[in-house]
Amino acid sequence: MKILTTLLVAFLLMLTGCAPKIPKEALMLKPESMQNRQMQTRRFATTDESKILNVSTALLQDMGFTLEEANAPLGVLVASKMRDATDAGNVTLAVFATLLTRRPVAYDKEQKMRASVVTKLLPNGKEMSVRVTFQRIVFNTQGQVTTAEAIIEPEVYQEFFSKLSKSVFLEANHI
Repeated sequence: MKILTTLLVAFLLMLTGCAPKIPKEALMLKPESMQNRQMQTRRFATTDESKILNVSTALLQDMGFTLEEANAPLGVLVASKMRDATDAGNVTLAVFATLLTRRPVAYDKEQKMRASVVTKLLPNGKEMSVRVTFQRIVFNTQGQVTTAEAIIEPEVYQEFFSKLSKSVFLEANHI
């Protein structure tokens, strides 16, 4: 029994020695990461985090999102909305492929749009940082995820922050 245990331990040590190392570049940020973070973040001259979260919630709902998660103590909101993702060309190709192979061929059917808002009081104690990210997850007719990607179009973020700025101003001035 002791020999078997020794052999097992030796085998396990040999396996861990063969484990691949994590490449250094796997933990490095991409060059565009800072640019994306700047696009997704704005500062507001307020310390009222609950007001920012309430205004952000109302704005997301106005944009058609449904609130999924809200954690005020952490300053986090997550919302989503479902949208159609069918493309006539892909459907046509799927129909022809199904006819040729006599097996159903999947095509993109719907997408889930997700928005995440994170607020944080800045060290100066006078401003609040708000970061929003938008993602889309595309599902095919078999319910499989075919695409999961961040939305990085600047216009989307500019529009969100423009509306948020107006709402924060109106809220602050009780208009």
